Formats: sequence, C-alpha cells, structure tokens
Amino acid sequence: FLCSVCHGVLKRPVRLPCSHIFCKKCILRWLARQKTCPCCRKEVKRKKMVHVNKLRRTIGRLEVKCKNAEAGCSVTCPLAHRRGHQDSCPFELMACPHEGCTARVPRGALAEHRQHCPHGAQERCPLGCGATLGPVERARHNCYRELREAWSQRQERSRTLVLGLLRRMREVHRTANLVRRQLAQLGGFLEEEDVMLVGAPQGEAEATPEGSMGAEMWGAQGQGTL
Repeated sequence: FLCSVCHGVLKRPVRLPCSHIFCKKCILRWLARQKTCPCCRKEVKRKKMVHVNKLRRTIGRLEVKCKNAEAGCSVTCPLAHRRGHQDSCPFELMACPHEGCTARVPRGALAEHRQHCPHGAQERCPLGCGATLGPVERARHNCYRELREAWSQRQERSRTLVLGLLRRMREVHRTANLVRRQLAQLGGFLEEEDVMLVGAPQGEAEATPEGSMGAEMWGAQGQGTL
C-alpha cells in the first residue's frame, strides 16, 4: 500500500506494464524526467498505465488515526474519510483570520483566541469620536480625556497667538504715533521755511526802485553841474 517514489500511502494508484504500482501524481512526475520504471528500470509508455480502482477502494477502507492524534484527537476513521474529519477536528491547527495575526491555534480554541486577539476586527469608538479601534486599543481608549486635552492645548495656543497679536498691535500703534508726531514737526518746519523764502524777495523788490531813483537823480545833478 506504499508508493516507492514518495514512500507514502498510495493515492489514486496506477499500475505499469511491469506490474509495479505507484501514485499517479508521483509516476507522472517521474516519467517527465525519464521514461523507465523507478523499480525495475523497464521502459514505460504513459498509454500503458492502468488505474487500480479496486486497490484504491481497499486502501480507502483502511482504519487510520487522525493526523492530530499526538495533539489529543482519539478519532479513528477510514482513510477515505480522514480529510472530511480534518475539516471538523477540534485539534486541527487553524490560522487566525484577523489580518496581521500569524498565530495558529486548534480549531476548538479559535473562538476564544479571536475574542482576545490583538489584531481583532476593528470597530468604531462607541463614544462617537470616529476613531477605529481594535480590542487592545478599545480597552485603553478614552476619547473624552484625549479630546479635552487636545482642546486645552488648542486654547493655550490660541491664547498665545492673541497675546502676540495684541503686543504687535501696541507696537504698531506706538510707531504710528511717533511717525505722526515727526510728520507734524516736519510740516511746521516746512511752513517756517516757506514764510522765510517768500518774505525775502519782497523786501529786495521794495529796496531796488528807491536805489535806482536815487542813482538817476544823482546822475542828473552831476551832468547839470558839469
């Protein structure tokens, strides 16, 4: 009942013309490399292989233990039904269905593992903050405290910004007053300069005609004397 290639129980046994029997999958893989029997080295043609269905049924009725016998399973069943038993065996190792978890636990303990798995299905925060949390995160999540702390920090930042703006506005106000006073002083100085510049030509204009008339009279008297 054992295959000479894989040394396991025959699966879908086929017989070669030389009467040696192998698993169908094993002999096809062998013949892909060389066209001879693995036991007697006689030449083999794939068309001459024969399925041994009677032997297959005989092997299927053999009573075997569950492959998880060492883990504690005591079930014994026909070989043909062993795969069906494995699909429900409580000792069969199963991978955790949660994404990111690499644990493999017996099927009987899978439900308990899923409840405490740190990679469990994520859920929305029941308090309504909108956060998506896993089982471990839900145990220590307190969105009320976190939101209160975040609000306090934001208020502190806003207070700091407002104080900075008020200080800046006071500096701008003092600078504007200083510039206004300097502009007023400059305006007064310019008015005084305008008055001085406008008054000087008028005095010179009044003095010039008198001087010229005196010169003419002096010249006329001189000519008469001569």
